[in-house]
Amino acid sequence: MELHNLKPAPGSNKSNKRIGRGPGSGYGGTSTRGHKGAKSRSGYKHKVGFEGGQMPLQRRVPKFGFKNINRVEYKAINLDAIEALATAQNLTKITVADLRAAGLVSKKALVKILANGAISRALEVQADAFSKKAEEAITAAGGTVSKK
Repeated sequence: MELHNLKPAPGSNKSNKRIGRGPGSGYGGTSTRGHKGAKSRSGYKHKVGFEGGQMPLQRRVPKFGFKNINRVEYKAINLDAIEALATAQNLTKITVADLRAAGLVSKKALVKILANGAISRALEVQADAFSKKAEEAITAAGGTVSKK
């Protein structure tokens, strides 16, 4: 095999369509665009959501809902997760930094403690927010709650 006798595999190279070059080409007349309509014209560009003059879906369906710009998003941590962390690392005070170190919370997330699960020992818990039941459960176990 030398450079002068290299050829592409049979059927791998197709000749391109020569459109609009008369009836002998097989692509004359309408030039593979069909008959009439906007898509057959030169310079056709479709608008996003255009449905051929019919009222488009995004205008037929009514608007609803809104995005509250003042919403505060919290990462929820349950009491059973706090209990597990406290027993695993033998802690009496749990802060947001401890939760980050354990991989339960991301760097910038605000933390809210929820009351799912039970707490059996007195813990000092520090977080951005608490549910009422979580606060009651922590204080009932002899612990204290402080908001960051």
